[in-house]
Amino acid sequence: MADVVQGADGPSLAGLMERSAELKGELVTFAQSARFDRWLTPLLLEAEGPARQLDEGDAIRITDHFILRYRLPDGSTVVDRFVAGRKDLSAADREMLIGWRDPVEGIFEIRRKDGDAVVLLNLVDDLEYRTYANVGRSAFRRVSKGGFLHTCLVPLHSADGAWLVSGAMSYYPRSGATDIAQAALELATDRPELVFRNPRKIEQGWQRMREDRAAFVEFCGGDELVLPPAEAEDLLNAYYRHRQEAAVGAQPGRARRRRLPGLDLPVFELSSGLADSDTVGVIYDQVDGLNFYADYGMLRDLFANPARTGRRRYQDLLRTYLHEESIAPLPIRRLAAAHPETADEVFRKLLRKPGFVWSEHGEALLRRRKPWYYESEPRPGVSVIGDRLSRLAAGRR
Repeated sequence: MADVVQGADGPSLAGLMERSAELKGELVTFAQSARFDRWLTPLLLEAEGPARQLDEGDAIRITDHFILRYRLPDGSTVVDRFVAGRKDLSAADREMLIGWRDPVEGIFEIRRKDGDAVVLLNLVDDLEYRTYANVGRSAFRRVSKGGFLHTCLVPLHSADGAWLVSGAMSYYPRSGATDIAQAALELATDRPELVFRNPRKIEQGWQRMREDRAAFVEFCGGDELVLPPAEAEDLLNAYYRHRQEAAVGAQPGRARRRRLPGLDLPVFELSSGLADSDTVGVIYDQVDGLNFYADYGMLRDLFANPARTGRRRYQDLLRTYLHEESIAPLPIRRLAAAHPETADEVFRKLLRKPGFVWSEHGEALLRRRKPWYYESEPRPGVSVIGDRLSRLAAGRR
């Protein structure tokens, strides 16, 4: 199957792939057992929709995602429980399975075939992956150089630089490059964490975000604004149009040939929850990037006049900011820093803790209420796509 033989340092690649196939089969059986039915079945039914139809490939993708990444109520994954319950696993087996908890999702261009492997360029993170299938080279019989694969990869531990296809694999010919590029762009935009698997993209993202923030501050007059929703939309559209015009001006030859798409159209629209609020807070932070906060003006008024803490709607709003997982610590930190003389009183009344001092207890409060924010390193709010994806999106091979 593979061209790597048994060596003194461990099993051959063929042996690792054979063992990975055995473990994956056992893992799938474990995940589809009755003990996980209450979580997996709703995911499959939701994907079926009203028509109650689900493509086999989609079912495989959903199940694979459930096995590797879905968080059960206690925070563990199916893989975690499988490893914990199998005392017969070797150290190498455990290492392999634990590595599967961090799969690489992407849209990949097939660079070449190489023996039993294909060398793939992930258009999302701009990294190459030497990829195998645990069923052997037959899995790649109908794919061609220059085509594209939508799939997930997991590391083949103990085989340095080797990856395995995990779950479904969809193939698209090179003639669909423009549509594939658009799908990759949407994936990179919706899930920037996929882009930042590439360390170079992290630094590039921070640099781009610093540049964009500086331009935002210059155009808008500051990095924190409180506006009615309609004015916030108008301002952001004007800002993005300004940035597009600046991009065109930097490439006069291109501007003569073809205007940038969407230059004269609105590109920003608030979500319904933000659009229905009285005010919107617009904060472009150095670390947390550009974010929008509902009724931020009312929250700012609370910190300016802590007597308002006695009013129910002000209490409810601050509690929402403290408890809501979609809201980072940033707005509370900002308001506490801007109103050091009143922040203690605001939280003493809200928490009913007369000894609360923001400078001493504030960060601990945020860590208790928003532990998810502190679990990983911050990432830039700007995705940076690779040159290959840029060329494909522009229609250039």
